[in-house]
Amino acid sequence: MNPLKPAFFLCAGLLAGTAQADIFKCTDDAGHVTYTNEKPAAGKGRSCTMMTREQPVTTISPQRRASPATPSPSSFPRVDTDTQKARDNDRRRILETELDAERKLLEEARKALAEQEAVREGGERNYQKFLDRIQPFKDKVALHERNIEALNKEIGRLR
Repeated sequence: MNPLKPAFFLCAGLLAGTAQADIFKCTDDAGHVTYTNEKPAAGKGRSCTMMTREQPVTTISPQRRASPATPSPSSFPRVDTDTQKARDNDRRRILETELDAERKLLEEARKALAEQEAVREGGERNYQKFLDRIQPFKDKVALHERNIEALNKEIGRLR
């Protein structure tokens, strides 16, 4: 083995640990903060300070404020309160009807799954074949459970 190889890797490892960069925090006239490792040019409408090495630096972008809602134009159609209440009641009734139908379908899917789980066919000596056969029934049950959950959330959002 070459005696210079271990010495080379030792020196390379020591030099890699000593690399450091200066971090500058710059604020422009609008108050936007930018962090950079390049020495900023003087002026340009921003002030920059070098951060100490003990200060933690995060790279998480700040939360943006939601833009104010634009008002509806005066020509935008308006709905009176009674009409809107009638629409809301119709929506609630439709969602509750769909929820009842989904509950019935879920019950039927659970019954079909239970029936299939109780039956073992002769060619299913391998347990994986049994699992493959009943998987569509499990998927159907999961689908109806997700639909019921979504409908309950939607009904919960109504006024």
